[in-house]
Amino acid sequence: MASRVAVISDVHGNWHALEAVLRAVDAESPDELWCLGDLVGYGPRPNPCCAAVQERAALCLAGNHDLGVLGEVDLAEFAPDAVASANWTRVVLTPEARAYLETLRSSGRRERAELFHASPRDPVWEYVLTIDAVEASFELTEEPLVLVGHSHVPLAIVLERGELGGGIAPEGTEAKLGGSSARCLLNPGSVGQPRDGDPRAAWLLLDFGSGRAEFRRVAYPVARTQEEIRERGLPDALAERLARGV
Repeated sequence: MASRVAVISDVHGNWHALEAVLRAVDAESPDELWCLGDLVGYGPRPNPCCAAVQERAALCLAGNHDLGVLGEVDLAEFAPDAVASANWTRVVLTPEARAYLETLRSSGRRERAELFHASPRDPVWEYVLTIDAVEASFELTEEPLVLVGHSHVPLAIVLERGELGGGIAPEGTEAKLGGSSARCLLNPGSVGQPRDGDPRAAWLLLDFGSGRAEFRRVAYPVARTQEEIRERGLPDALAERLARGV
């Protein structure tokens, strides 16, 4: 198995954020890159994001926005701004990007790890932000490590001797990877649209050799992405929220 793995999620067509994260990832020289989905939606540059992840990721999942753009889930499930973005993305998405997204699924597995875009109970839609969702995530999986995305909130939750601990994981948070006496659930946060009050792009570094995970953040030119959103006539709220990380 890969000893060191970079994990990203929820890129959402934000090329400048993804580019900054990939530079940071390169500096760590991990063995593999895993992506938990939502390459498109909200953001103005879906095609380079799809191309970069296709080239770099050893494993990538499909998120609800990816499936929405492909027509595999009903856009009636989305908020109005997300619908506007999905319809725009459908028009501009290249055949190559579409073909790549069509190969992806919303859950996956690696040695010692189970991966889901949203949750084990509902890999497409459920946010793991409640105790009930966390407990169900552990009950429905068996590997020491569970990785989820979708909420755009970085999380580090540990289950040890029947007790849950942990919570939101700001930059620099370290977590023990699950083992014989403990299991953990991690969400790397969002590359392209963070929602934890920190506007910097988020990613996660797993080191199976040391049994540690570290949450990372990277600054990127938010104003450039905002400008591109407005140039393309996408909803202004999608640009405004990037500066506040909400």
